[in-house]
Amino acid sequence: MRINAETRAVILSTVQELFGPQARVRLFGSRADDAAQGGDIDLMIEAPERLANRAASACRLASLLQLRLGEQRLDVIVTDPATTELRIHQIARETGVML
Repeated sequence: MRINAETRAVILSTVQELFGPQARVRLFGSRADDAAQGGDIDLMIEAPERLANRAASACRLASLLQLRLGEQRLDVIVTDPATTELRIHQIARETGVML
């Protein structure tokens, strides 16, 4: 996993603030691969309860993380119990690392 402890802590605390303590966070993509270089921070958030607007929730999380982490390239996917399973969700679960 190629994020430092401080970045990990900021991500986790921000996710818990927005989605509650039961939300799960997976880092996937190139930052989950110790052998890779560069790349953006790809996150999949699994919210325990249904959200009114997943897209708005993802944007809010990305915005807060930008403010708290500084200039970072972020991709955020938010799922909840009503989310239709897509291939990207399967890839994140199969290759991602839980934070």
